[in-house]
Amino acid sequence: MSSESSKKRKPKVIRTDGVPAEGKRGKGDTDQDARYYSEESEVDLRDPIKDYELYRETCQELQRLMAEIQELKSRGIKENASEIDERRVQSCVHFMTLKKLNRLAHIRLKKGRDQTHEAKQKVDAYHLQLQNLLYEVMHLQKEITKCLEFKSKHEEIELVSLEEFYKEAPPEISRPAITLTEPHQQTLARLDWELEQRKRLAEKYKECLTSKEKILKEIEVKKEYLSSLQPRLNSIMQASLPVQEYLFMPFDQAHKQYETARHLPPPLYVLFVQASAYGQACDKKLVVAIEGSVEEAKALYKPPEDSQDDESDSDAEEEQTTKRRRPTLGVQLDDKRKEMLKRHPLSVTLDLKCKDENVLHLTFHYLMNLNVMTVKAKVTTAVEMTTAISAGDLLSPDSLLNCLYPGDHGRKTPNPANQFQFDKVGILTLSDYVTELGHPYVWVQKLGGLHFPKEQPQHTVAADNSLSASHMELTVKLLRSRLQSRLALHKQFASLEHGVVPVSSECQQLFPTKIVSRLVKWTAIPYEDYAELPYTKDVIEAGLAEDTHLYYMALIERGTAKLQAAVVLNPGYSTLPPVFSLCLNWKGERNSSNDDNIRAMESEVNVYYKELWGPKPGYQLLTNQLQRLCMVLDVYLETEPHDPSVEGPKEFPQEKMCLRLVRGPLRLKPFKFNYPQGFFSHR
Repeated sequence: MSSESSKKRKPKVIRTDGVPAEGKRGKGDTDQDARYYSEESEVDLRDPIKDYELYRETCQELQRLMAEIQELKSRGIKENASEIDERRVQSCVHFMTLKKLNRLAHIRLKKGRDQTHEAKQKVDAYHLQLQNLLYEVMHLQKEITKCLEFKSKHEEIELVSLEEFYKEAPPEISRPAITLTEPHQQTLARLDWELEQRKRLAEKYKECLTSKEKILKEIEVKKEYLSSLQPRLNSIMQASLPVQEYLFMPFDQAHKQYETARHLPPPLYVLFVQASAYGQACDKKLVVAIEGSVEEAKALYKPPEDSQDDESDSDAEEEQTTKRRRPTLGVQLDDKRKEMLKRHPLSVTLDLKCKDENVLHLTFHYLMNLNVMTVKAKVTTAVEMTTAISAGDLLSPDSLLNCLYPGDHGRKTPNPANQFQFDKVGILTLSDYVTELGHPYVWVQKLGGLHFPKEQPQHTVAADNSLSASHMELTVKLLRSRLQSRLALHKQFASLEHGVVPVSSECQQLFPTKIVSRLVKWTAIPYEDYAELPYTKDVIEAGLAEDTHLYYMALIERGTAKLQAAVVLNPGYSTLPPVFSLCLNWKGERNSSNDDNIRAMESEVNVYYKELWGPKPGYQLLTNQLQRLCMVLDVYLETEPHDPSVEGPKEFPQEKMCLRLVRGPLRLKPFKFNYPQGFFSHR
């Protein structure tokens, strides 16, 4: 039995996903193909609804069989064991049916998904084609718009009017029968006529050039003739010098000026003479003139000392005549102050012209009773300058000439005797009247030949020509340099307020190609706000910040880091460099008192400023310092170690090439840029 059963084995059923497995085929390949069975092909033949009905019937039949098995087991009769086994076999058959239905359901689900995916791919392909067509339509619309908006070069040519064209152009060019009805042919005809006219003008131009050459040759001949007359004319001029001096014929205007100068007070006269002499000898762009009323100057026949004596005599007469009604004390003091601060009717003006046609107008006045000179300044630019809010005080008449020489603020009178005169009339200081009278700078007194020694005050000070001559050249150079530096700062401030740090091509080598930090704010601040900043105390204590200086606040940002730079601009810029005080707001507040690298950043702009002067005369120093601040801020942030407690990448990745990130016990960073290698190193 066992041998027969082993011989009669059931054939194997191979189930695949639709493709029979490839393998070795023996003699029974044909029989094996006939016995091949695929459930996927069966799915296409079966009805899903009938399978669902079969599933329901099978489930109901299983429930019934399970209930009968439970009932038979509950009876506990041994004869029921065969019935229970029979029902178990039936249940297993039903379970096999359910498993087959489950497989068929999964195969149907897979086919449905595949069909859905294929349909979706077709929809995506159609959508992509639609997008391509829309893009082509948009491109064609743009090309059509370009064609419609196309402007030909001939539209820029100013053609003659139509009336003139049909009137002057020959018929073979104008062709009225065609051009009057067709605008395109009309335009072509007008262009042909324009070309014809230009050809004629070109020929005429050549003829003019030839005639010009002939005339130039004639001029050369006449020049040779005139040059031969030059020695004779020189001898005639030498012979006529006594006549010219007697008749004042060639010096009419200069004679009038010198005639007016006779009525100038001695200090203004010294200034006029020395400035005129310097202008004629060394500076042709220095214009000297006299303004004011000559008649009023002639009426002043009494010297200032006599006028003061007359004031004292009039005071004594007023005390004697007690019965006469007097004005109030306040009115008397006002009259005395006006008389004390009275200016001479004539004034001397100096116009300092620069190469770019900018002019500094200086008007010098003389206070007769105080025996001091004052000056008022005004700037006239050749081109209207861009208005910058922070540049308001740069060209202000009250601060333009401050500290032209160190310590010369022009607020106090240089004459020590004036303080006693002020006490008589109740004047506390002359600074209350400088807006109206002008500033009594010490260099102004020296240009007028006045010198007031503090060790041995003198009652009367005479004007000295040699003192004026010794200071004239240097003062004129300083004035012109001050004007040029302020105008350069004015242009730079206009750019800084827009967040742009202007760097010239000559100074590009001082900085790397890429600087990420940017200037976002540049404003002017008063001295009081500067003094309240906690990180500027060292500058104030060192005496580098005075109320006559100019103060600004710069804000440089990169990411979350914000660097505040308080700037002190000395009036003597760029000879005296600006002073920067830094405060970095990033992971707390950092300044020179709690961070050595911030102090090193300040040193880069305050100590090594000579590297940033650029081309002479160094008017780009401030902008180069700001650009270096942006550069060293990049180095500071990029060389900071990454905090391991913070997840994510480093906020400021290192882009600058550094030989060493830190050095020394202070852990200083490499802020020095090496050109042209392009790396940063320590100093």
